Amino acid sequence: MEAFYTLQGEGQHSGKAAYFIRLGGCEVGCHWCDVKESWDADIHPKTSIETIVQGALEYPGRLAVITGGEPLMYNLDALTTQLKAEGFKTNIETSGVYPFTGHWDWVCFSPKKFKTPHPDIYQNANELKAIIYNKSDFDFAEEHAALVKEDCTLLLQPEWSKHEQMLPLIIDYIKDNPKWKMSLQTHKYMNIP
Repeated sequence: MEAFYTLQGEGQHSGKAAYFIRLGGCEVGCHWCDVKESWDADIHPKTSIETIVQGALEYPGRLAVITGGEPLMYNLDALTTQLKAEGFKTNIETSGVYPFTGHWDWVCFSPKKFKTPHPDIYQNANELKAIIYNKSDFDFAEEHAALVKEDCTLLLQPEWSKHEQMLPLIIDYIKDNPKWKMSLQTHKYMNIP
């Protein structure tokens, strides 16, 4: 769908320079998605792996973040192999609803209530990022936290349209449950893509 060089705005790698590769196509359908134009893969031109990698090489940062849409709709072995061959660290942001593919340095798993994750995401997740839209999302986050590896980073992130309402609840929750950490969409505070 698009590719751009910016700062990673959220999660464990927040603040790092990163080349984002946003793949078109998503069937999860989060009503609060801020990139709904990514859902229909057919409206975005097909782009070769070579073109994608060449675009990434135009910038000095060597962190490539594959996102979507839902990037695991595609087999990402070839793309990540080529990025790594060019010296990139590879990160993915996924809801985990499709079988796991690709060669990753970091896997951000952000489950959604709208579609059940594929079981193999749990053993591969380095980071569980639960989006908090309402109070029931804390229980949802805990259900998934019980399934990931013990060393998986656990993050709670307020959904942007409700961040003023949910942020105080998340702060209190983390204080009571210190295995969790806060994730904020800092790129939205800074007004960068």
